[in-house]
Amino acid sequence: MVSLLLDVGVPVGSYYLLKGAFGMSAVAALGWSSAGPVLRTGWGVLRQREVNVLPLLILLANLAGLLIGFGTGDARLMLAKDSAVTSLVGFALLGSVALGRPMMTATLKPWLVKGDAGREAAWGRLRRESPAFRRAELRFSAVWGVAFVGECGVRIVGVYALPVDTMVWLGTVVMIVTMLVAFVVSGALGAGPMVHMIGAAVTTDDSADAFDAVLEAEKNSSLVGSTHG
Repeated sequence: MVSLLLDVGVPVGSYYLLKGAFGMSAVAALGWSSAGPVLRTGWGVLRQREVNVLPLLILLANLAGLLIGFGTGDARLMLAKDSAVTSLVGFALLGSVALGRPMMTATLKPWLVKGDAGREAAWGRLRRESPAFRRAELRFSAVWGVAFVGECGVRIVGVYALPVDTMVWLGTVVMIVTMLVAFVVSGALGAGPMVHMIGAAVTTDDSADAFDAVLEAEKNSSLVGSTHG
């Protein structure tokens, strides 16, 4: 919710404020309202200890779009830039699925593991040994890839068919609806099954550890009894 507010709500509000209250052109208002998300994404890329392809791709696409928009003075092209970003991310996600290295795993894993050592171990073992787990992991990224590519198509049509002022807020609505649908579908097809599999694996490990502990206790008890005898 914080990310949505900073990256979506603030830029949309800034656009109408800069254009209506300060009399900026649509191009200038779009450019300045995009500055916040670009800087925030750039800071996120810089402070990470390792390179994460997804935010880096978003940052580069945003910067390229801003440069092209300012260079041409075309407000519609600047709006199309947002669609280009989501399509690039979508195709990158689909490509990662085709290669068997789903990019959304970096975002998904912390949510499912929750910093728990047992869940971390279960994740690693399931990823090595369970084809069903790997398929669910791939489906999660595939759903988001399809969603982003589809959203791009809808927004591109809107950019060139509707007024710029309308598409500033309508494009945001399309994006939010797409994300909500992707959350539900990816949860049902990917994250949900993975949660159940991790939970079952952790329970199995706990049962095995408890059984081993009982056997060890019985063994020690027998040794003590033999010693006393």
